[in-house]
Order: sequence, then C-alpha cells, then structure tokens
Amino acid sequence: MKAAAKTNGARFLDGLGIAYELREYEVDPEDLAATTVARKIGMPAEQVFKTLLVTDGAGGHFFAVIPGDAELDFKKLARAAGVRRTEMVSLKDVQPLTGYIRGGVTVFGAKKAFPAFADETIELFDRISVSAGARGTQLILAPEDYLRASEAVLADLTKDVKPAEGHS
Repeated sequence: MKAAAKTNGARFLDGLGIAYELREYEVDPEDLAATTVARKIGMPAEQVFKTLLVTDGAGGHFFAVIPGDAELDFKKLARAAGVRRTEMVSLKDVQPLTGYIRGGVTVFGAKKAFPAFADETIELFDRISVSAGARGTQLILAPEDYLRASEAVLADLTKDVKPAEGHS
C-alpha cells in the first residue's frame, strides 16, 4: 500500500508537532456522507466528525464540527457563536472561502481561519477522525490535539434525537 499523500491539513498538524494517522479510503462522488466515510475507514460514525462551513448571513463565517451521524442545530450554533442566526454556506462558496471541496473540508490549513465550534461529544473518544483536506483521506488524532490545533470552542451543536417508539 502506498503512503497517503500529505494534505494541507496534515502539513498544518506537522507544523504544530501534533501526532496523527492518515487513513485513505475509496471516494464515491455520489456518496460523500460522513457515515459512509466512517464505514470505509472502520470507525463508528459518532467518532468521524464532519466539518461544515456556516454563515451568520451578515458576512461572518464559522466552522461547525459535528459527529458524522448527527445533524447541526443552527439555533444552538448561533447561540454558541453569539450571533442571531446561522445557515449553511452555499456549496458554490465553500471552495473559494476554504480552499477545500465538499467532502474534503477541514479547519486545518483553510484559506481563512474562521472561528471553529466543535460538538461537545468530541471529548468522549480516545481518537477522532476528520477530513485531512482532500476527499479520500482522513486524519485520525486525539480530540484534545484536534481542539488545541483548531482552537475550536466546545458547545452542544447537534439536534436532539427523538427516541424511537418502543425504545428507552
């Protein structure tokens, strides 16, 4: 197996002296879901964090880093960021703003260092996975290293899951 190519995200961590593992997977451009990536790299979806670029509609941008199997709660993010509202950035604006394409967005080495907010569940794990800055490559590292390198603020960012009928 060939060594994974260094991505901007990996180089960013190298510059900080942070240990990580690069894990590659086969990309299906039709299915960029974090749950699919999790299956392909052999990690539970709740440990594979997706990085979303969000706007406050007034020119402010934020990264929201949430578990792969969760949905972003825009109201919770707005509260955490101290803004009135938040919404997803349109897909056409993601690459010009971050330098990364959908399915490969990471806070590390992005064009602009937008404030980052990470879901509080990130601290539950020994290791987490985030995009390395390219589709098909994930960075696996300790959550505390991720938080230090990303300078992310911890917050409850995900929609509350309604319990299924018949389950406790």
